[in-house]
Amino acid sequence: MEIIEILSYYLNTDTNILDVNFRTINDNEDVLRNDKIDYSIVGEYGYELETESFDFFDSDEEEDEINKEEIELDNEELINFLNEYYTVNTNSLPKPDFF
Repeated sequence: MEIIEILSYYLNTDTNILDVNFRTINDNEDVLRNDKIDYSIVGEYGYELETESFDFFDSDEEEDEINKEEIELDNEELINFLNEYYTVNTNSLPKPDFF
């Protein structure tokens, strides 16, 4: 099992839960897997997923709205973390959903 694509993610900073949708190498295009992971364990695996935004053209008001609503994660690091996480926790891999 190898995760090859992150379809979407959302880090809820209030609950510290990472909601992620992805596909594995064995999934078809019409398959989606969804999982909710306690974000605090990311550090236990040695990963730092948050990226810094260097967009100098946004106004301060827009930047404040973005920071409150969404934290940007590094997709490549997120895939690496999830691959390691599901290798260690083989029974935690979500079942495929068809959409």
